[in-house]
Amino acid sequence: MRRGFNTQAAQAEKVLELDPYSGHLFVFRGRRGDLLKTIWSDTQGACLFSKRLEKGRFVWTTAKDGKVNVTPARLSMLLEGIDWRMPQKIWRSLQVG
Repeated sequence: MRRGFNTQAAQAEKVLELDPYSGHLFVFRGRRGDLLKTIWSDTQGACLFSKRLEKGRFVWTTAKDGKVNVTPARLSMLLEGIDWRMPQKIWRSLQVG
């Protein structure tokens, strides 16, 4: 995970066969699973975001062809370090009267 934006963008272009300047988010996970790097480009420039967890690992989807489409909800859980396979829901009953 020592790669910068240019190398990560080249990897997205060559390996994933997608345009890194399309406006999509490209998320890469480190080998240990505790580091994520996200590249994103808009019309004005490019951004490289990184996040490292203090404890635990990011839950990653296995990809058969090297890429996975992720919903905004799953991306949010991924960035928060939540296991999207078994999310905890908290239900509160409404008491009337």
